[in-house]
Amino acid sequence: MRRQAFEDGGGFITWGFTNDDMHDRFTMAQTIGVLIFPGSNCDHDAIEAVQTHMGAQARAVWHKETSLGGIDALIVPGGFSYGDYLRAGAIARFSPIMTEVIRFAASGGPVIGICNGFQVLCEAGLLPGALVRNQSLSFACKQVRLRVESISTPFTNAYAEGDVLTIPIAHGEGNYLAPASVLETMEAEGRVVFRYVGADGSPSDAANPNGSMNHIAGICNEARNVVGMMPHPERAMEAVLGSTDGLGVFSSLGRFLSDLPVAA
Repeated sequence: MRRQAFEDGGGFITWGFTNDDMHDRFTMAQTIGVLIFPGSNCDHDAIEAVQTHMGAQARAVWHKETSLGGIDALIVPGGFSYGDYLRAGAIARFSPIMTEVIRFAASGGPVIGICNGFQVLCEAGLLPGALVRNQSLSFACKQVRLRVESISTPFTNAYAEGDVLTIPIAHGEGNYLAPASVLETMEAEGRVVFRYVGADGSPSDAANPNGSMNHIAGICNEARNVVGMMPHPERAMEAVLGSTDGLGVFSSLGRFLSDLPVAA
């Protein structure tokens, strides 16, 4: 994998990723689980990212299963689990497989929740806070910029702190809320992983697509093995789709699982 500078239409330089040599970093012995609920719609994107771009095996895990089947990491993908009835992720949290997901995370297993997956992880108590209706009360679907705030997770170690990524969002309930004391603790512990920023790389209300407190786009748990993010890295894997900046999430996971040296 190579980090490479890209220039957007406004002349702003961001760092992207090429996958020319990604397969050299990974082994097919790695198996990444992709959880599927009724209403999931990003599971195939996640499987494609794992198999084609990461070079690992993917195991689709149906929500009624009671075992994760010896996986090395887990992706809880985006979509509208159970139609987002009650609230996003509220019903999925009670699916049979979630007992094993909670056990896997407690044992240190790497888990990432993307969009609806982030909502599910919050509902399950694996991440603090909640995701509620966008401040605009409208569904947001567009490319956004996010700044990498922490590289000390299994899903961000291939980036550099301060990298500005272009990754799409697609959500109606991405407004992250948490009590002031929780936000203070997360900020102090460096557990805000991604933050919405503008073209100058700084957070602002104008760059915040949903009203999230502290412009939060992604966070991690205290043990740093569970990450949740609203933007979709699995949709930013090829230049033809507008960005390759999502590759770093998957290359970070491969690096972590392969116990390769972490970039300084």
